[in-house]
Amino acid sequence: MGEKPMWEGMRSPISHHHRTFPKLLLILILFVSLTYVVYTLKLKLISTCNHNHNHNHNHLPHPRLNATALLRRQQEPTRLSHLVFGIAASAKLWEQRKRYIKLWYRPREMRGVVWLDHKVNTDPSDRALPPLRISADTANFKYTNKQGHRSAIRISRIVSETLRLGMKDVRWFVMGDDDTVFVTQNLIRVLTKYDHNHFYYIGSLSESHLQNIFFSYNMAYGGGGFAISYPLAKALYTMQDRCIQRYPALYGSDDRMHACMAELGVPLTKEIGFHQYDVYGNLFGLLASHPVTPLVSLHHLDVVEPIFPNATRVEALQRLTIPMKLDSAGLMQQSICYDKSKSWTVSVSWGFAVQIFRGVFSPREMEMPSRTFLNWYRRADYTAYAFNTRPVTRNPCQKPFIFYFSKAKYNSTMQQIVSEYERHRVPHPECRWKMANPAALDKVEVYKKPDPQLWDRAPRRNCCRVKKSKEKGTMVIDVGMCREGEVSET
Repeated sequence: MGEKPMWEGMRSPISHHHRTFPKLLLILILFVSLTYVVYTLKLKLISTCNHNHNHNHNHLPHPRLNATALLRRQQEPTRLSHLVFGIAASAKLWEQRKRYIKLWYRPREMRGVVWLDHKVNTDPSDRALPPLRISADTANFKYTNKQGHRSAIRISRIVSETLRLGMKDVRWFVMGDDDTVFVTQNLIRVLTKYDHNHFYYIGSLSESHLQNIFFSYNMAYGGGGFAISYPLAKALYTMQDRCIQRYPALYGSDDRMHACMAELGVPLTKEIGFHQYDVYGNLFGLLASHPVTPLVSLHHLDVVEPIFPNATRVEALQRLTIPMKLDSAGLMQQSICYDKSKSWTVSVSWGFAVQIFRGVFSPREMEMPSRTFLNWYRRADYTAYAFNTRPVTRNPCQKPFIFYFSKAKYNSTMQQIVSEYERHRVPHPECRWKMANPAALDKVEVYKKPDPQLWDRAPRRNCCRVKKSKEKGTMVIDVGMCREGEVSET
């Protein structure tokens, strides 16, 4: 009797557990089933909402696709829309200078800002120009250079002020003056060589050796134009005002920019197609022997003579835009060949001029600019240039006959550009050489295929070949890539 209650007490909980277990199992099954049903309904609801959301919003991309698209955008080639031009201008010269900007700026394809010191009057034709803005006040900055003008401080801050506007998808800020003309497709060809995600300061020097000594051989001259990559512009923006305060004695805007680049540790990347043209007189010698590089810019157009005779400066530049549109890569590129039957040397500066010389000049001589221009420091002699030059010949028989570009068109049947050059009719000194006289020619026809990939290859001058002409008084020349084994030799 004493053991039975103990035993009953021991088995009672176990019997209770056996009775409770089926209930717990049933509750668990019901809970799992209910959870599954709710979760399934929730997924279906989310799927339906997403479908409706995507339908209503044209299938907005997943965040990963946004990142992919951004990467793809960064990798696509640089276009004009990726550039922003900052143009330094003054109200005093605006009416005269704005004509140069209209020659090259295309508002539907480009972005830019003209920065002025004061407000100017505008007219409807100015809609073809970049927007006009007034530079911020710089009265708080010190300027102690007695030979210069404190507007240099205002101009040196143009890149930073343009950055502050917050334009999107910018890769390069390009600086220039209101009397600078850009060949924008060639500018793109140059900038595409460089990674815009890194620090780059790209431009060129002065033609004057003394200018480069006074300022720096490592400075980009602002009139010829220079380009700054977006990351470098951001870095400049954060420190430029402090930097400017450290250099009150500097003369101009471009040497202030160079001083700040030196503090950032960024050297000048030299591209000699940017042309400051610190010279006076006639640019013919420089243009007719343009270096083997894309022509990017022309500057000081109010200082030098019109590039074509018997035309105003603007008319001459308008004429240059004809070959520029047909084959910008080949503009001004020099080719050297010989008419062996007549013992003539021929130099073609495509889209600009053809020169014919009696006798044989080596390519080494012909690729040196002839001194048709004067140095920036007028008392200095020819040794004050930052490059080799050759004197204008004194021999009456070796004075070149010059044929200036007059017109051009694309022949779709031949798939060639046919350009014509008319003889510049000026008196020539008498020559006693017993040889053919180029004065018998009235014009030169040049045939050339457009070559937009010219600068994707290693730099090399195009070759030219003198062809037989069916028309009296006309020379026919073919210009193009050099064939295998072809050289400029007599």
